[in-house]
Amino acid sequence: MPKLDIDALEWKTGSGYPAPFAGRVGGRAKKRLGDAGGLTQFGVNLTRLDPGAMSALRHWHEVEDEFVYVVSGELVLVEEGLETLLRAGDAATFKAGVNNGHHLVNRSDAPATYLEIGTRADTERAHYPDDDLAVVKRNGKFRFTRKDGTEFD
Repeated sequence: MPKLDIDALEWKTGSGYPAPFAGRVGGRAKKRLGDAGGLTQFGVNLTRLDPGAMSALRHWHEVEDEFVYVVSGELVLVEEGLETLLRAGDAATFKAGVNNGHHLVNRSDAPATYLEIGTRADTERAHYPDDDLAVVKRNGKFRFTRKDGTEFD
């Protein structure tokens, strides 16, 4: 089993979200561990959230499962009508098809890191209950639109 040199991996910033949503995940950086190891069936990221940053827009997946494990710091898991404090050693799971949007927010004054692990389905649809945003993935390629299907400029 090949060992990954995690320290040598680059922190990736930025977002695939269209404007005006992309800026809302500023302060998030990822080391793509699964990609570095050549994994194709599921993704694994070591993700760092600076104080005030969020993991993603609140969302849920029709097809893909997700799992998070807090490595350091503390994060708030925001779901529909519920907030839960997660500290180092805590984990949360998000089963595909469950209509309960979620994301993590760092409300502390220190960076936090967590592992995120998720299915890599060729076809997927994700829902964003708080935003006029929809995404469809076909053959591994993402297409973001408004909820009514219109394109972003």
